[in-house]
Parts: sequence; structure tokens; C-alpha cells
Amino acid sequence: METQSLASMSDGARLCWTALGDTARQPPVVMLHGGPGLPDYLGDVAPMVADLTPVYRYDQRGTGRSPWEGRHSLGRHVDDLAELLDVWEVPRAVLVGHSYGTDLASRFCLAYPDRIAGMLLMCGPFVGDWRAGDRAERDRRMTAAQQERLRVLEESPRRTEEEEVELLTLAWFTDHADPERGWNWAARGARRRRPVNWVMNRELGREGRADPLDGHLAELSEHLPARTELLAGVADPRPLSALESLAFRLGLPLTRIADAGHEPWLEQPDAVRTHLRRFVRGAVDA
Repeated sequence: METQSLASMSDGARLCWTALGDTARQPPVVMLHGGPGLPDYLGDVAPMVADLTPVYRYDQRGTGRSPWEGRHSLGRHVDDLAELLDVWEVPRAVLVGHSYGTDLASRFCLAYPDRIAGMLLMCGPFVGDWRAGDRAERDRRMTAAQQERLRVLEESPRRTEEEEVELLTLAWFTDHADPERGWNWAARGARRRRPVNWVMNRELGREGRADPLDGHLAELSEHLPARTELLAGVADPRPLSALESLAFRLGLPLTRIADAGHEPWLEQPDAVRTHLRRFVRGAVDA
């Protein structure tokens, strides 16, 4: 059974959330989507484990069905999650973050460690000097004409609807192992994951670069729940070595999904489902 509602935050923002499964069961899974600035897109992942325990998802403030205007901060987004857990009457949850959602989950762990029963970090968080490797690999996967077109679109002060779709497709298709299917997935996402909140993206990106998670790894290691794991798509353009280094520094297991990129559930759904179910079952039973 799926439930959808709005939750009021302490500052008046209203966040749209969805629950799948029997919400009487504890602890639930809370899935944290990436971006920042995108609406929730993990609707295909939630059913993989919703028979084991309920799965909550939500559009982060300023995205999707959670419209909001104001200055974004990482602290406010962390507090939003804590307030949502209160609304759902959830003392502790199993967090499953993807991409930027792994950074949000990690910062939540620093602020509210007692409210996490387990944490699975998919395709992130990336620490250290990973951006140069990511850019180089994306360039390798694109033609010179595609690179130039993307540059022109990114520098344009105003874009039409079709130009926005084109920009996002060019920016996202290199996320996947299979370039042909990757183009189709990116084009579909460019129309569905809209509108992109570019202001939110810039503000949270700027704050994240000013206060990177790298500087908090020792503290994070002390607060991590016993059930914490990393998962990566081997063909993600973001360097796998960055996650291998993070796994080593935090003493965490890292599952590598072969022939999959930044959204591994699209290219290898069975492998992701198997791992996700094993992790959630272990976290819930513990």
C-alpha cells in the first residue's frame, strides 16, 4: 500500500512524502535522492525492499512537490529529515542514500547518530580530488561536438524547455555503462526529473565545497551505525578509487556492481535488488 502526504517543517516549509508498505513496522527505510536540486527519483528502487519493511521517500525542500523559496543550507536539509522522522513517528531508520543523498545521509549521521539503524551509501559520497577524474572520463565518453554543445548550453543565461532537456541529457548520459541505453535513460530523466532547482544546486554545492565531508571523516567514523556499507557502479564516471579509499578510511565494506554506472539499478536491477534486500534484512533484524 502506498501513502502520500505533506509534512510541515518548523520553519513553515511543507514537504511531500510517500510511504510504501506497512508503516506499522519498525525500523523503516528512508531513501534520500540525489541532486542537489532534483526531485525524488527512487520510485523504482523502493519496491525492491518494501515487503521487508516500509520505505519512505520525499522531495527535498525546493524540489518536485515540495515547493519552497529561500536560502538553502545543508544544516536545514539535515534538520528536515529529523523533523520528518518525528512526523512519521520513527525513532530510528535505515537510511539509503544515492549520490548527493549519501552526503546528506552522512551529515545527518554526524548530527543525529542515535536516529540511524543502518546506512547504505550508493554511489557516494565522493571525497578527495575526484572531480578531475570524473571530468576526464566524461570527456572520454563524449564526442568533441557533444562537449562543445554542452559547454554552450551551460553558459547560456536563458534556456528554452528543449534546450534544458538537451543540456540534462548531455550531462547525464555519460553516467551509464551502456552509452546507447544511457542516452535513452538520460533523455527520459531530463523530462521527468524537473524542474531542476539550480539555485539550490549552487547554494548547497558551494557550502559543500567550503565545508567538505573530507574534514569530518574521523568524527563520522565514530558515529556510523554498525550496519553501514557502500555500493558502487564500476562504470560510474566518478572514480571508483575515491570510494575504495573512503571504504578503507572508514573500515566499511564496498560492493562493486559490474557493468553498471551511477544508477546501477537501471543496468543491473537483479544485482542491486539482491544486495539491497540482504542489507535491509540485516539492518532491520539487528
